[in-house]
Amino acid sequence: MTGFANLADAGARLVPAVSDVASGLRDPIVLAIVPNGVPVAEPLVEALALPLAGAYLDREGEPHVTDIPEVHGRDVIVVDDGVETGTAARLVGAALRSGGATQAVLAVPVCPRQAEAGLITLYDEIVAIDRPLARRDLHWHYVDFDTIDEAEARRRLHDR
Repeated sequence: MTGFANLADAGARLVPAVSDVASGLRDPIVLAIVPNGVPVAEPLVEALALPLAGAYLDREGEPHVTDIPEVHGRDVIVVDDGVETGTAARLVGAALRSGGATQAVLAVPVCPRQAEAGLITLYDEIVAIDRPLARRDLHWHYVDFDTIDEAEARRRLHDR
């Protein structure tokens, strides 16, 4: 088990692996899944000097993705606090594919192998530090699972 101090630490620890992948992408954009993908993405975008946008999941009724920027012809790196069931990553990946993204990369601190198998059809590459065999609550992987709410995530994205 790889433990992360907090969400920012997880993002900082993703930098080397994402840097390797981003070097092969053309004009990539980082898309953080709101809310907790934002603090994970912040160290990445600062270290790699990449633009950051937000993807929101509207959980009213049937979940769907809102507020995705124009991705047609773009390479996109999707960042979240980790994968449990893979629902958020699946919804965003499908939205990117239907939006015409050229390449889609999922970058998360934690991605259980059972969830990864279902996501690889939507993403060209999955970057994860910890790939446990079985799914556990994400907070188990963090010393301080310092989650933020949607309002704070929107504020951070707006301030960029």
